[in-house]
Amino acid sequence: MPFFRPFLSLSRTAYNYFGDAVIFDTMFRPKQYQIPFAPFTGINHHGQMVLFGCALLLDECESSFTWLFRTWLSAMNDRPPVSITTDQDRAIKAAVSQVFPETCHCICKWHILREGQERLAHFYLAYPSFYGELYSCINFSETIEDFELSWSALLDKYDLHKNEWLHAVYNARKQWAPVYFHGTFFATLSSNQGVSSFFDGYVNQQTTIPLFFKQYERALEHSLEKEIEADYDTICTTPMLKTPSPMEQQAANLYTKKVFSKFQEELVETFVYTANKIEGDGIVSKYRVAKYEHDHKAYFVMLNVSEMKASCTCQMFEYSGILCRHILTVFTVTNVLTLPSHYILKRWTRSAKSWVGLDEQHANPQCIKTLTTRFNNLCQEAFKLAEEGAVAPETYNAAISALRESGKKIAFVKKNVAKVTLPSSHASGNSHEDGSKKNTSPVAAMVPSLWPWQDAVPPRFNRNDVGAPLADLNQPSMIPVSFHRDTGHPDSTVVLTYFKSMTWVIENKNAMEAGKVAVINLKLHDYGKNPSGETEVQFRLTRVTLEPMLRSMSYINQQLSTPVNRVAVINLKLQDTNTTSGETEVKFQVSRDTLGSMLRSMAYIREQL
Repeated sequence: MPFFRPFLSLSRTAYNYFGDAVIFDTMFRPKQYQIPFAPFTGINHHGQMVLFGCALLLDECESSFTWLFRTWLSAMNDRPPVSITTDQDRAIKAAVSQVFPETCHCICKWHILREGQERLAHFYLAYPSFYGELYSCINFSETIEDFELSWSALLDKYDLHKNEWLHAVYNARKQWAPVYFHGTFFATLSSNQGVSSFFDGYVNQQTTIPLFFKQYERALEHSLEKEIEADYDTICTTPMLKTPSPMEQQAANLYTKKVFSKFQEELVETFVYTANKIEGDGIVSKYRVAKYEHDHKAYFVMLNVSEMKASCTCQMFEYSGILCRHILTVFTVTNVLTLPSHYILKRWTRSAKSWVGLDEQHANPQCIKTLTTRFNNLCQEAFKLAEEGAVAPETYNAAISALRESGKKIAFVKKNVAKVTLPSSHASGNSHEDGSKKNTSPVAAMVPSLWPWQDAVPPRFNRNDVGAPLADLNQPSMIPVSFHRDTGHPDSTVVLTYFKSMTWVIENKNAMEAGKVAVINLKLHDYGKNPSGETEVQFRLTRVTLEPMLRSMSYINQQLSTPVNRVAVINLKLQDTNTTSGETEVKFQVSRDTLGSMLRSMAYIREQL
């Protein structure tokens, strides 16, 4: 029997966001047993690989793959992907057709090229330029006609019409050549985007089974770290705009840094293209789009003005989910200044990882009828609670307390299950969580996620939903003057004041951006006192003063990456009108986990301002 490991909630969560395009690879086999290791992966909103599950198989027969696909699909809540890319194996192809009949199946072009290096090794040595030409034919052909002409020209140039392998590959071209799949979504950001394994650099053919499981965990940790870094990079850096187009500014605010770079590349290219209307005077029009120096190579764009929908013969949007330069050129000449909402795929945006869809699923009575669905939904909620609760000892204690309280409620309901119907809204047993869910829906669409497992950036680190007590708002106004590491010698300095918690409230919510102010209330715990004491510090922030503070916190967080037990001594200078010097200094120390929680909260506040 095949051995399957879906990695439970983390895999389901990732699949919920990015499961539209799946890659299934069986190339790796651990040493000694030579059993195939088969990961299911995809591409996240930063263009990085994410894991949807994996399996160790005893054999590669059709029945094993069929069982694996069905088991994995069940674990992913029976939601099949739009497309799946696999290696060229007849057993896999048969299993895919059985389990994913509506999914577009593509054989990985890189496996074709890799096999070509083996089958045509002698020919590559004799003609070094052949591989580059074959590569260009496969990756850069924009239409079926281009591909056919390029392939034929290659065979003519190198006299390869009688090569059996090339002949067989050509006959199967509709199963692997990218040009035949441009009408289906594959989450491809580049025409020459490779399909490297999620576990590259961690496992290889020489890896033993015991070492494999250790490296498996390390690969997952590294993947989460890379996504966190990309989240920080997206939220803490401002993209440099290259055009005066409002559309570019809109895209910079919505897309992640990686995806915006791709969109910007397409937008800039519109300056060297022309669009001429060749058909239609009413609602639907047809445009001929061509580059100045290559007028013979044209693309055709159909535009429906009433619905603001466009389609291009290059089919880039259908394939990658990003508008092509040809449609953007037509938008320019027709004075379309911003991207229509239906051309902004949520999976490419900063808010790709919001849980609006999941909340709707919980609210649907049809979705909790089966034992499997209830179990899966509860696992996802428990996983979120575990991730949030593990941030600090205080959050851990709060999570444990909530779980134990929930356990008591469940036990009570279980005893009376014949008499009592459990309301779905009480499933978590956490009134704070229920309240935050109700309030985060409008925020989820605009708040970028800072953690791979986070649904959005709700103020969960804010232990007081209503912010600081209103009475406290009458205290002297204090605003940050500077935020930096202590100038002393942290290695020899003992600072016994630790950051404990943070609450906030937004003043003037309905005012313009410049008029909004966040009132921050920090709780610090001084373990140097006997008994230990708690102090509170309150100050105000505008978006302008928050930006440098957020950048400094992100930098310090990166410095705390190694070793794990390092802490940062932070010296926060506040402007205080009630002191003779006009300033107040607050010194405390934080760990990386605690600072990460502060960053999430500050990022949320930044969006509210």
